[in-house]
Amino acid sequence: MSTIAPFRALRPVTELAARVASRPYDVLNSEEARAEAGTNEVSFLHVTKSEIDLPPAIDIHSTAVYAKAKENLQALIANGTLLTEEKACYYIYRLIMNGREQTGLVAVSSVEDYFGDKIKKHEFTRPEKEKDRIDHMQAIQAQTGNVFLAYRDVTEVNALINGWKSTRQPVYDFKADDGIQHTIWVIDRDDVIGSITELFRTKVPATYIADGHHRAASAAKVSKALPKSEAAKYFLTTIFPASQLAILDYNRVVKDLNDMSAEEFLSALQDDFYLSLSPEPVRPAQAHEFGMYLKGQWYILSSRKGTYTDDPIGILDVTILSKNVLHKLLGIKDQRTDKRIDFVGGIRGLAELEKRVNSGEMKVAFSLPPVTIEQLFAIADSGQVMPPKSTWFEPKLRDGLLTHML
Repeated sequence: MSTIAPFRALRPVTELAARVASRPYDVLNSEEARAEAGTNEVSFLHVTKSEIDLPPAIDIHSTAVYAKAKENLQALIANGTLLTEEKACYYIYRLIMNGREQTGLVAVSSVEDYFGDKIKKHEFTRPEKEKDRIDHMQAIQAQTGNVFLAYRDVTEVNALINGWKSTRQPVYDFKADDGIQHTIWVIDRDDVIGSITELFRTKVPATYIADGHHRAASAAKVSKALPKSEAAKYFLTTIFPASQLAILDYNRVVKDLNDMSAEEFLSALQDDFYLSLSPEPVRPAQAHEFGMYLKGQWYILSSRKGTYTDDPIGILDVTILSKNVLHKLLGIKDQRTDKRIDFVGGIRGLAELEKRVNSGEMKVAFSLPPVTIEQLFAIADSGQVMPPKSTWFEPKLRDGLLTHML
């Protein structure tokens, strides 16, 4: 069963929450972070993307960058922008995007559960990305990056969270520049805290990493490096019931056709797919169907029977595209390392795919149906992993609102 705990969050004073909160470090490059922080001296980007306060040419993985992150975090504490909760609490985090809301529980989850596979994974991690987060955590002695977990709904947990939301005032409630509403409640009553801990211990056999595999892996390794730290035995998570979540598509763009002409590529595709022209951008309407944008034209690709398997991994549309197009025809064997492929989150829309191809940067784009949450659970339960960049979750949690100190 799942072990979670309340924690004493480092968090902004209420009147500065909207200014402190920042988009996650891994959805912005340094230039974008510098522009987004602008003249906002309390933006948490000064901690998570601290290279914005150093010369633009600096190596973002240098010791100076991590030292600057520590300096900036300590400054936000010293000047009263950030405060530490008086007691260990749970927190409720609600996000509203385009009229749709999702609510999760912010807690620290057990590193032992991570190593014991009670926190289940569905992706491989990259060592260089792990090292970046390890170095950042060790330098600032805090976990700023929230790991997004999911679990199968538990009625009693839902009731407790809904009851608290409906009878208490939030500590933060603001709409960010991108139009997403962020609302946080503090659960500080000992009996409710105890009930939540016990419900997860008895009713939640496992949680699943939806987003944040590198943050989780890094936190687990930091815990081994800090064996005397009780706080490091846990890492920062926001845990959402499955019914609250929606997974968006995660699309692909490729730089070339592997020495084939467009006509040769279209012909080769017909071994595994039925092809038809589309007068408009294609957002696949059903499983095993894909959109393709090539030379200013959209196509619908429908998989032929017998070209995929029905096991948890083989039946995924991202697997079908990877196996029958990216690998077989375009020679892309490892999507994690091949520089010819890039990934476009569904939040950017199909127009972004057209833009990347029309600019000449890319040769062809593919739109995919999104993975379902039950497919994610099935794959993680089977101990298998999805192809890279299979899931895109939106809206994103903001950094800086709740930080776990080590």
